[in-house]
Amino acid sequence: MKQLLYLEIPTPDLAAVRRWLRETYCVPTGKQTASAHGFLWQLPSCVLNVFVWSVQRTTYLKVFCWDGALPDSQRALLTHLTTALRAAFPYHFPELPPLLPDRPIWESLAATYPLTVRYFQRLENGAYDLQRLYWWEHRWRAHVCHPQEPPQVVDLSAAPLAQNQPPDYDIVYLGGALGVIHAAMMAKLGYRVAVVERLAYGRMNREWNISRQEFQVLLDFGLFTPAEFEHIIAAEYRDGFSKFFDSNILPRLKARVLHTPTVLNIAVDTSRLLSLCAAKLALYGGKILDQTEFVRATIAPDCAEVSIRPIGGGTLTSLRTRLVVDAMGSASAIAQQMNQGQAFDSVCPTVGAVVEGLEPTVWPAQYGDVLFSHGDISRGRQLIWELFPGEGEERTIYLFHYHQIHPQNPGSLLEMYEDFFTILPEYRHCDMEQLRFKKATFGYIPGYFHARPRQCALDRILAIGDAAALQSPLVFTGFGSLVRNLPRLSLLLDTALKHDLLAAADLNQISAYQSNIAVTWLFSKGMMVPTGMHLPPERINAMLNTFFGLLAELPSDLGEKFIKDRLSWGLFNRLALIAAWKNPRIIQWIWQMAGGGDLLRWLRSYGTFTREALANALFAGWLPAVLSQLRPRLEPRAPRLWLRLQAWSLALSYSQGQSQPLSLPSRGDTHAP
Repeated sequence: MKQLLYLEIPTPDLAAVRRWLRETYCVPTGKQTASAHGFLWQLPSCVLNVFVWSVQRTTYLKVFCWDGALPDSQRALLTHLTTALRAAFPYHFPELPPLLPDRPIWESLAATYPLTVRYFQRLENGAYDLQRLYWWEHRWRAHVCHPQEPPQVVDLSAAPLAQNQPPDYDIVYLGGALGVIHAAMMAKLGYRVAVVERLAYGRMNREWNISRQEFQVLLDFGLFTPAEFEHIIAAEYRDGFSKFFDSNILPRLKARVLHTPTVLNIAVDTSRLLSLCAAKLALYGGKILDQTEFVRATIAPDCAEVSIRPIGGGTLTSLRTRLVVDAMGSASAIAQQMNQGQAFDSVCPTVGAVVEGLEPTVWPAQYGDVLFSHGDISRGRQLIWELFPGEGEERTIYLFHYHQIHPQNPGSLLEMYEDFFTILPEYRHCDMEQLRFKKATFGYIPGYFHARPRQCALDRILAIGDAAALQSPLVFTGFGSLVRNLPRLSLLLDTALKHDLLAAADLNQISAYQSNIAVTWLFSKGMMVPTGMHLPPERINAMLNTFFGLLAELPSDLGEKFIKDRLSWGLFNRLALIAAWKNPRIIQWIWQMAGGGDLLRWLRSYGTFTREALANALFAGWLPAVLSQLRPRLEPRAPRLWLRLQAWSLALSYSQGQSQPLSLPSRGDTHAP
């Protein structure tokens, strides 16, 4: 028996596909006989078994040849079946259901997303969380499906605003999750800081994981003590696994499990971390304004004025500040305006939950899934799971996919949640009725392919975290990027504030850009199914098995460097050459999925990576020490030149997966002008 055809049919309605095969489709030649799961197709030379099944809320079809062989002259019969199937079951991108006026949100969504409504009703704040989920998707769709001139929330004023009075603050942060970590650091450096947060402070729809090695930079830099770090650890697991579905790929491409015991193995208790940051902020004179929304900002030569108001209405008030830091994430109106509506070109729609009640033999607390797939392409997406142990019996589970933003297909969180609650028992055996859902975790995690450092600043405005979209293409999150880059961002921002270097050209030196991350963007591009394209269902899993298989065969520290964005130029080229040798068709596959234009953009990015690798080899060994000696004379006389040299020196190290040892300036060294 030989497999002749394997197709993904992008519908969860298995019964409808079976009826169509039995009752609607007519074979162009031969005899058709209904079977339990499809039909038998009798030809003069052979018998074809056409059958369908369902997994991941998706229908799949295979055709096997019994008795004999299908002649080459009759291969067109398979094309006939494929064309008819795709015409009968095209891609369908559902619209967002409207909310019924003056009715609970459950009633608006129950018909379309019954399982999502059912399990959100079990959450303590389920109605609130579902409302916020709906708000996120509605806002995201409005931007993607109906692109318009972005709202102008930043105005420029030629006239001074402060009227010879010093601004209220040195920095106002918009966004209190990632923003408050950065704010705590800058407050410790002696700056007057305020944080504006739209939600009740400390409430998040995301969980954070990291490794001890990555968090150590914040201990070394002086933001946290070792005892404080231990206090915010909810769990630490022994090993993390990455494995991708391989039942339908060539045997030589099947990969072993990749073990990464120190990748994302620390589950951070976000409530404790945010509480600790709030306490530090208060200690250093900072202020948090929660349940308050940003309205607009006016930028003047002498300061910025930020207009805010309480959620739900209220009096419009303003804060005057030397600098605005945009930490509002993928929903940031400032980021949209800054980038002319093109703040992101890819995204990870991510959903999940913190749950209890899992069988410990199936969900052991000592292990986590870093990246895992249990099926092939599903309705035009390669679904990927993550699982991290939490405190006690808690487990945090995520389901996401890499998605190319398209106006017909923006990416739906509600659709993903219906998948999540349906296929969770397929991923890890569990009784859904026995689970206790503690918290919903969701969001659009944005990405942007940048062949060179992108614009992250306007005059007196700097974007960080998801608003800057400079995250890793693998562990697609702003938290890891912020932690990794916080010391260099803080030192550079300290220099800019001390010398009032707050124009866009100066602030754009303060960036989490890493050319080694930019060059691996092509990896995430290879996990996105372009909207409307029909790929062989196993294609992305074949690519993932190729890459992770070679990582599993290399020393364990190299695999961890790749996933932790500590990839050097030499290691990248080594991995690329091995992957191309192991699977020569991978270049053709990426060309098909990414297109010639994106490959040319990638070549420019690779050129930047190569130049920075050469510069790192030439200068990294001695430049930091020389700059340290020159600083006392150079910084006071040419502060702008000093900022650029400092930024360049740090960028060379970070873009090769290295970091310079950085120390916190003493509080007395920092004086706001």
